[in-house]
Order: sequence, then C-alpha cells, then structure tokens
Amino acid sequence: MTTQSLTRRPRPAPITLTDNAVRRIADLIARAPGPVAGVRLSTPKRGCSGLAYSIDYVETPRAGDEAVETPSGTLFVDGGSLLYLIGSVMDWVEDDFTAGFVFNNPNAKGSCGCGESFTI
Repeated sequence: MTTQSLTRRPRPAPITLTDNAVRRIADLIARAPGPVAGVRLSTPKRGCSGLAYSIDYVETPRAGDEAVETPSGTLFVDGGSLLYLIGSVMDWVEDDFTAGFVFNNPNAKGSCGCGESFTI
C-alpha cells in the first residue's frame, strides 16, 4: 500500500469584497487609533429584524475568526457570524446623503424598513 500526500485546495473566502470595500478597509486601518491586525465583521443581535452588520478594529484575532486577506489589510469574519455571511458581497457606497458598507447577503430572508438590520 502506498501513502499519498493529500493536498488541500485553498478554501474560497466566505465573502467577496468590491474594490470600494477594499479601499475603505485600507482607509480604516490607516486611521486606526493604534496598532491593529485588521478589522472584524460580525453580526450582533440588534435592530428590528434581529441581526446587524458591525465593523470593529481587531488588535488580536479571536479563535474561530476567518481571515480574508485583501491588498489593504485583513478582514476577520467573526466565527459566530460566518454562517450568516457565506456568499455575501461587501461594498462601500457613498452618495450625497449617506456613506457606508452595503451587503448583498443571499442568506438574509428580510430586513427592517430602515435597512439597519436583517433576519435569517
């Protein structure tokens, strides 16, 4: 019997970032109040529909975080939020009235009227 080495192909990133989102992450990391490893995307319970998107600075990654490497820095996806976010596209949108990250999340079954929160 021969032993074969198993090579695993790299896992795809759980979410896709647009060029605008990558640039905004670079800007956030550049403006961090101190040394950071990147930013974390999580989905805390909040809002009318139950879950919201949250971006926070990361000094030290947590066990379970999924690292998404970008040319501008690392986006850590919170391990507890990962299943809610798989397949999502993260964008940064600015217009005359608002600026913020926008998520196209195929897992979301609905959102509140103001767009602040979503449900799975």
